[in-house]
Amino acid sequence: MKHQTNLFFSFFYIICALSLCHRSAVAQNNDPRNATVPVHVGVVLDLESWVGKMSMSCISMATSDFYASHSNYTTRLVLHTRDSKNDTVAAASAALDLLKNVGVQAIIGPLRSAQADFMVDLGSKARVPILSFSAVSSSLSPIRTPYFIRTVQNDSSQVKVIAAIIRSFGWRSAVLIYEDTDYGNGLVPYLVDAFQEIDTRITYRSVIPLSAPDNQIAGELYKLMTMQTRVFIVHMTSSLASHFFLKVNEIGMMSEGYVWIITDVLTNLLDSLDSSVIESMQGVLGVKQYVAKTKDISDFMVRWKKDFSQMNPNIDRAALSIFGIRAYDTVWALAIAAERVGAEKSHFQKPEIGENSTELENLVVSQTGPKLLDTIKKMKFKGLGCEFHLVDGELPSLAFQIVNVIGKGERKVGFWTPDHGISRVLNMNLEKKIYSTSMVDFGPIIWPGDTSMKPKGWVIPTSGKKLRIGVPMKERFTEFLKVEKDPLTNTTTVSGYCIDVFESVMEALPYAVPYEFIPYQTADGRRAGSYTDLIYQVHLQNFDAMVADTTITANRSLYVDFTLPYTESGVTMIVPIRDDESKKTWIFLKPLTVDLWLTSGAFFIFTGFVVWVLEHRLNDEFRGPPSQQLGMIFWFSFSTLVFAHREKLVNNLSRFVVIIWVFVVLILTSSYTASLTSMLTIKQLLPTITNVADLKKNGDYVGHQKGPFLTGFMKQFNFDESKVKPYTTPEDYAEALLKGSGNGGVSAIFDEIPYLKLFLARYCQKYTMVGPIYKTGGFGFVFPKGSPLVPDVSRAILNVTEGDTMVAIERKWFGHQTTCPDQSATMASNSLTFASFRGLFLIASIASTSALVIFSISFLFEHKNVLIANDSNSSLWKRLVALAQRFDKKELSVRTLTKSDNNNGIMTISTSSIQASPASQWPLSISNRTSGRFDPQEDEEISSVDFGFPNTSIPSSPEMTNVNV
Repeated sequence: MKHQTNLFFSFFYIICALSLCHRSAVAQNNDPRNATVPVHVGVVLDLESWVGKMSMSCISMATSDFYASHSNYTTRLVLHTRDSKNDTVAAASAALDLLKNVGVQAIIGPLRSAQADFMVDLGSKARVPILSFSAVSSSLSPIRTPYFIRTVQNDSSQVKVIAAIIRSFGWRSAVLIYEDTDYGNGLVPYLVDAFQEIDTRITYRSVIPLSAPDNQIAGELYKLMTMQTRVFIVHMTSSLASHFFLKVNEIGMMSEGYVWIITDVLTNLLDSLDSSVIESMQGVLGVKQYVAKTKDISDFMVRWKKDFSQMNPNIDRAALSIFGIRAYDTVWALAIAAERVGAEKSHFQKPEIGENSTELENLVVSQTGPKLLDTIKKMKFKGLGCEFHLVDGELPSLAFQIVNVIGKGERKVGFWTPDHGISRVLNMNLEKKIYSTSMVDFGPIIWPGDTSMKPKGWVIPTSGKKLRIGVPMKERFTEFLKVEKDPLTNTTTVSGYCIDVFESVMEALPYAVPYEFIPYQTADGRRAGSYTDLIYQVHLQNFDAMVADTTITANRSLYVDFTLPYTESGVTMIVPIRDDESKKTWIFLKPLTVDLWLTSGAFFIFTGFVVWVLEHRLNDEFRGPPSQQLGMIFWFSFSTLVFAHREKLVNNLSRFVVIIWVFVVLILTSSYTASLTSMLTIKQLLPTITNVADLKKNGDYVGHQKGPFLTGFMKQFNFDESKVKPYTTPEDYAEALLKGSGNGGVSAIFDEIPYLKLFLARYCQKYTMVGPIYKTGGFGFVFPKGSPLVPDVSRAILNVTEGDTMVAIERKWFGHQTTCPDQSATMASNSLTFASFRGLFLIASIASTSALVIFSISFLFEHKNVLIANDSNSSLWKRLVALAQRFDKKELSVRTLTKSDNNNGIMTISTSSIQASPASQWPLSISNRTSGRFDPQEDEEISSVDFGFPNTSIPSSPEMTNVNV
């Protein structure tokens, strides 16, 4: 009984509690402060596709995650999902239904660009934002259609990544392969522009329909296989790409030497492809938008994979792609915008229409849509994949990841950013913004054919087609190029300097290139056109290359590519040379320049003057009448030229001066003799004209090789056109120069250096190259624009021209020039200049000046009493005159006796420097003999010499009368 009572009260308590909870819930729901406002949002996806299923699961998780973390928001997104069934019309119909019947304020989707192209027009008409996270085609522009919002990067942002890859590996051409849809066609103009910036040519565009059968794909691939280019850019969706790469692998185009690069959308969906497709894509490079693997993304991927597996148990390869992450962020952006716009109930305005209006004209116009659009465009928040911030209605281009398909998946080999280009490790915070496109910045790459060696990017076509090398018909200077036809065998032979160089270059390539020479001629064997015409034929790809003495010019390079030049470049002129007979009369003056002649003469006079000053008071040979003394100055100095001076010097200072001067004269005369000998023995050949200015000044006629290049080149000199004559052969050159400008010929011939060297090999005795060399491009081989052969051929040209091969070819066609004298040696020898002897003259001047200064100081010191006399009546002029008189008087000396070596035994008295006093103080008188010489047979001894001072006498001969002083 007690147990039944407890059971009753328990049951009663539960009933009461439930009743209270119900009343509380009803009261809370009726409270206007806790009410939520629904915001209806349409979702249009291809729900049967892999991307559609993945995106839908992310959208659902985003909605629940957002309101779980923002439970206080007063708005709630209400999703209305429609299946577009992979059909453009179905997508447009679903959008129309959502706008008209449901009244959605925004639409998320669609997946494909072709579906979005029509839906954005509906959105613009109804003023409802269309938010797509996967319609990446550049043909859709948020700027042109303002109600279209792209919450993913535009696919045109990847073209710079692809261009950087192409540039880093040095590939000069590529083939585009894309599907025939708006998505496929939209990227092509951007790729073309990006490739033009890096000078890479798109040689072919392969357009494949979305529903192309396997045999059509195979036929297109076989066509590509016969082409030269081996770099392929594939831009297509995953459904078509699966069939395409299976067929590529089947026919053998996923082998060594091929390069396959896939674009962003396909790379992002690699994980969803079948394993057989991945197996057929080994070695493929792909680019995709980079998403940092943060903790939030890792946690989300775990939850998403669990949720997706439960909803789709039949799908084995479940991998989250960037489109799922962008779909997640799109829902969050729309939910935040809905809350910021406000909790007021949205409403639509019906348009004013007529009776015969269409469904589109009946679309209602949203009043909330413009506010949502403006809020989303200005929004910034930290999304799941990156910071959500729109620029011009779409996510800006950030970083890309470059991956290599290896094994069962992909491996990253590098990154690309707009500021730093390609790098092995991503670092967005580098201070130095150096854009890199270097191959070394990639990680290890496994290319098709399981090789790590970089593909060359092109090959000789497998069809066996030889390169068609165009050769012009040349009528002049056939040593460079000659086309001959054998009348018996009817075969054409091509030979010459250019041909030998080209063949040597092709042999130097690291691979074999089959080619054949095809003369550019008419059916009857005549010349078909000029060099310019043949170059244009190469531009039109009627020929694969052109081999000739073709000058590289800027204008021609606009249409074709040139290799590096294989000859010396430049234009100059040749003129006759003449023997300089007119100057032989005065050739003895030629060895020394005028300044050296004048300097030498001045030093001769100066040295003679110094010696005269030093010897005048002591040496009788430097005394006498003024005319004799002046003659002595010139005679003594100039006689040192032949070392013929007989005058004895008694002053040590003058001896020192003369020794130094004789050394200078020795060097000067030796140099003069050597230079004069050179001038007399070497033939003096001089050009008749040395520069263009002389030709203009004289009004001379000039010539040049006939042809468009030289004709245009001569215009820069501004010659009178009537005085410019074209010539064809070296013989014409020689004849015109021989006649001269006054006899119907020319004074100079302008041509390119290789032709002039060939001319001088024959006529070097009479002509020479003069004047400046006007730079030109030189001779190069011609290839079509973007030809991959150009870099390799240019490198081979360097190898050939740097070795002995080029010397042998030149010797073969231009011959030895041993009969030609060295023209540099036939020019007049340079005269000796003052600069060559500046040091010698400096030494001589120092020696002479020093001696003169020492003598002057000594003389002034000895006669200082004359300068400082106390006589007040003596003026300065009188003192100087008295000093000059003292200088002019001979200095007396004590004589010593020595025996001469002469047979007659005459002895000579030499003096020592003992000066006599004035005659008034101690007059000199010499008795019996006044000569400075005596005969010892007559005078054996001088009895005495008395100077008038006590105890001042010397022994003298008994027969000699006393000499009193």
